[in-house]
Amino acid sequence: MLEIRRHSKRNGDEAVHLSQEGVELARWSGTLMGPFQVVATSVAPRARETAIAMGFAVTVELPTLPNVNGFLQESQAATYDIGAPFTRLARLVNRRGSTASDYAHALARQWSELMAPLGPGDAALVIGHGGHIECGLVTLFPEADHDEWGALFGYMEGARLHYDTAARRFHDIEFVRG
Repeated sequence: MLEIRRHSKRNGDEAVHLSQEGVELARWSGTLMGPFQVVATSVAPRARETAIAMGFAVTVELPTLPNVNGFLQESQAATYDIGAPFTRLARLVNRRGSTASDYAHALARQWSELMAPLGPGDAALVIGHGGHIECGLVTLFPEADHDEWGALFGYMEGARLHYDTAARRFHDIEFVRG
């Protein structure tokens, strides 16, 4: 199983570190999950701080993908598109050859590579960022009814993805909401 969560709260969008409230939220969330054989975070301090506040040592730091800036530009321009949030993202990442599509597929590959060495019954945790993790999810589950997935993730929200170690693919998604 792969558990993917958005980082915890901080004081404003420009804040680099978690707020005290964010540390407490992450601490509480961590008591409800685990153990994990792999704990991966982005390079952003707030992601690493979230994992540590949850009570988990970070074992892998995921490198920032080279096309992140292009992804951000394309995704911000698409916010005026029509439809539910995950449906809008699915349309964005399904545009073959777009930077957003390349980014979302690269993110999904990172997650698959984390799972590859794990055995049956093992679990991994990824702490990432809102808007990014959702793109990875619609890439892994392109046939899902994305209209039913609801709002984009708030702090500490995310999903559990079940992984078939023999087939080396994700199946079934369960959302974790606040």
